[in-house]
Amino acid sequence: MSNLIHSRIGYFLLGVFQPLGYALGMRGTSDEQLMKQYAAGDAAAFEDLYQRYRGPLYRYIQRQVRDPATANDLYQGSWEKLIKARNHYQPSAPFRAWLFRIAHNHIVDYFRSRRETQTLDTEQLVDVSPRPSQVLSNEEKEKRFRAALQALPPEQKQSLLLKVEAGLSLDEIGKITGVERETVKSRLRYAIAKLKRILQS
Repeated sequence: MSNLIHSRIGYFLLGVFQPLGYALGMRGTSDEQLMKQYAAGDAAAFEDLYQRYRGPLYRYIQRQVRDPATANDLYQGSWEKLIKARNHYQPSAPFRAWLFRIAHNHIVDYFRSRRETQTLDTEQLVDVSPRPSQVLSNEEKEKRFRAALQALPPEQKQSLLLKVEAGLSLDEIGKITGVERETVKSRLRYAIAKLKRILQS
């Protein structure tokens, strides 16, 4: 299972996920040190963190919220919550997990307040199946992938996005979503299998 996750075989079937270079190749000051500096009043440290995580965080939110305006609001709101909570950050905790936990909780609160569910409707199933002998454009790939992602149960989708977009470990995902490590592993396995089945059909 770990080999499948780290090789991201399922994630790159249609080339819709971007590499996690921000998490793997980062150089210089650590995220945790930057957050500590920002909490002490260093605005430049926040800018560095923002540059590192703006792409992954936005994609994480965008893939769960269909309306672009709402996705933007939740994205900005997540950063605002981080700013308000900056003095509560503990450097011993990985910054990446802390940031995505804030975003996760913000999204959950949004859906609760709107009394919305993440149930798939028929509109989201449009164009899931590829057309024979046709090379798909990047836009079409993304459209098919988003439809396939929406077809996943919410808990599988959350775990998958926290792994792919946030680059979190199984233990970190478990802490954010409130389940055991083996449950996270199972959710990822089922999510990847279902995506492969849909995208290769």
